[in-house]
Amino acid sequence: MENNKKKKMVKNFEKKETKINVPRLILRIVIVALALLLLLFIIKIAPNYTKDEFADRINLVINNNNITRNVKSEIIIDDNTIYLSTDDVKNFFDEFLLVEKENDRIITTSNTKTVVIPFNSNTIYVSGANIDIEHKLLIKDNIIYMPMTDLTDIYNIEIKYSSNSNIVTIDSLNRKAEQALSSKKMGVKYKATVFSKDVDKVERGDTLIIVQDKEGKDVTVDDWILVRTKNGELGYVKQKDLSNRTVAREELNQVEKIEGKVSLVWDYYSQYVTAPVRDGYIEGLNVVSPSFYEISASGDVDANIGTSGKEYIEWAHANGYKVWPMVKNSELGDLDAMSKILSSFETRAYLIENIVKEAVNAKVDGINIDFEEMYQSDKDNFSRFIIELAPRLHELGLTLSVDVTAPDGSETWSLCYDRNTIAKAADYIIFMAYDQNGVSSAKAGTVAGADWVELNIKKFLGQEGVEKDKLILGIPFYTRLWKETDGTLTSSVVNMRSVTVPDGVEKVWDEDTKQYYMEYTRGDATYKMWIEDEESIKAKLDLINKYELAGAGFWSKDRESNTIWNIVAEELQIKNNSENN
Repeated sequence: MENNKKKKMVKNFEKKETKINVPRLILRIVIVALALLLLLFIIKIAPNYTKDEFADRINLVINNNNITRNVKSEIIIDDNTIYLSTDDVKNFFDEFLLVEKENDRIITTSNTKTVVIPFNSNTIYVSGANIDIEHKLLIKDNIIYMPMTDLTDIYNIEIKYSSNSNIVTIDSLNRKAEQALSSKKMGVKYKATVFSKDVDKVERGDTLIIVQDKEGKDVTVDDWILVRTKNGELGYVKQKDLSNRTVAREELNQVEKIEGKVSLVWDYYSQYVTAPVRDGYIEGLNVVSPSFYEISASGDVDANIGTSGKEYIEWAHANGYKVWPMVKNSELGDLDAMSKILSSFETRAYLIENIVKEAVNAKVDGINIDFEEMYQSDKDNFSRFIIELAPRLHELGLTLSVDVTAPDGSETWSLCYDRNTIAKAADYIIFMAYDQNGVSSAKAGTVAGADWVELNIKKFLGQEGVEKDKLILGIPFYTRLWKETDGTLTSSVVNMRSVTVPDGVEKVWDEDTKQYYMEYTRGDATYKMWIEDEESIKAKLDLINKYELAGAGFWSKDRESNTIWNIVAEELQIKNNSENN
């Protein structure tokens, strides 16, 4: 009986124990869950609890962006001089930087400088002059390093190193910068929350750089704002804790861009006559490009300006037009002469110096490069010419535009241009969208059908990678009258203003080319023409608006009809510049 009693007591105790353990188990589960949630919260809000992957190397902050992840080689600090590798300079400052190992030098460009830096000399060539810098190039493990501390004027930058944070900061002096003062002693947070870890601490009165995006807007999260400390650290502070906000540096634009769309007309005249006499205001224009300059086989520039050219410039400026004279290579006579001029930095520099000198003397606003018929093998050297010319013009506040043909054509007419590079280096690239069917065509056809023009615009923006706000569409003020006789095809240029439809001939609208077409027979000859008129020009202007291109260029003055400029002004929204002069 006693044994039964003991068994019963043990059984009751076990039941009691079971009842007590259930809530404890639940409590433990809740505690573990809360701990996990807290850990997740900490990791999410304050990720600096994890090790910084770049903590053991010098960080690089450019224009308030930490781009250390993209640095290809180590950053070297030697005797207060900051060195970056040529690969990193190419990546961050000059994508066109050229290392000429065969000539023991680097050729680099910035917005306003063209520079040659020898491997073993402190004397460097800067935009036509030799200057001395303190430190030479540094070569380590077969990597070339550039003394950026000595090149701040070249790239127009400010560079600093903070030993406290092990951060190099580089600021472009072209960019607008705003700053404010800290109104109290506080921590600068990694993320926009009080729970985040401090990346730096600031004292009352410390200057903080305001971080802004590409559109110039503050980077904010609720009532927090992103700033940069004097140590180069990027983090958030409360907006209310800033005071005395000021503009530390205004944005600097070297080149005065055309307001709105470009509307350019080439004013062609040969080297054997004087510049045309212009009088009064021409509606719908804001740029004129007279054919002032020809280059010679020696790289000299033959100027055909004289008194009439000076009067032409005065007329243009009085009416609010920019003057971008054309520089042509059409009188060289052969492709070998052009190839020789483009072949080396020295020969390119000689031509560039002559162009710059002429532009300064004439007091023009830009230059239009019209080099046609070049070897395909000279494509990269022509790009280098544009890359090296652009800074020299920009230093003077002048605009550079470059004429090119349609992609995918012949070697010496089309494949000789690297349109992507040209568009990046120059202010504008002009697609000469005419001679779809030219003097050497085997069949009759339009000079510039809208369908062909649109197809090539898509090529420029697509396969060629040209930005739409760099692309100007060249439009012809002429067409061709084709004559077929016994299987023989000839053609002659007919200016837009001179087009006539013979009596009894009906013109028919061609929806593909957006042109009127006419065909008729006289004797044993058949004549064909795709007409350029107000409607066909308007169709091409519509493409400019459709693809949001930079504007139009017209070839050439005095070929047009009298009414066309009103259409141009309306379609491109060109304001009357003469009202401001």
